[in-house]
Amino acid sequence: MLWKRNGKPAVKGNDLSAYIDEASEIEGKYTFAGTVMLNGKFTGEISTNDTLIIGDKGVINATVRAGVVLVSGEVVGNILATERVELRGSARVFGDVEAPVIVVEEGVLFEGHCRMTKTRPSDHPAAAVAPQRDLSVISLKR
Repeated sequence: MLWKRNGKPAVKGNDLSAYIDEASEIEGKYTFAGTVMLNGKFTGEISTNDTLIIGDKGVINATVRAGVVLVSGEVVGNILATERVELRGSARVFGDVEAPVIVVEEGVLFEGHCRMTKTRPSDHPAAAVAPQRDLSVISLKR
């Protein structure tokens, strides 16, 4: 399950904006807001600032740009996320993955490059402040 920073689950069963089941086949550009679960076939480009869940039966041949991407199915193409990508046990990914947080579970088939990016400064304002010196470490001069 995906968790938000406040400790509450980010996705519940009834929080889906859309569900595309395994009998569906879509081609083109798909842009949405909210959380979408895709269990069908999709070819083209997917773009959102929110959450995309690719189910066990999902077969995606596309470039994916999203906030959070959870993959249990198959993706042929690059995945770029601004928050995190999770490749779950049955996932098959053939392409590059780029995100600040990348989780790869045991059993995943991943062929591509993995790049962990920095989070945006606006996401973590405390990170923009200069770090304080650790006073528990004392340098010894010889």
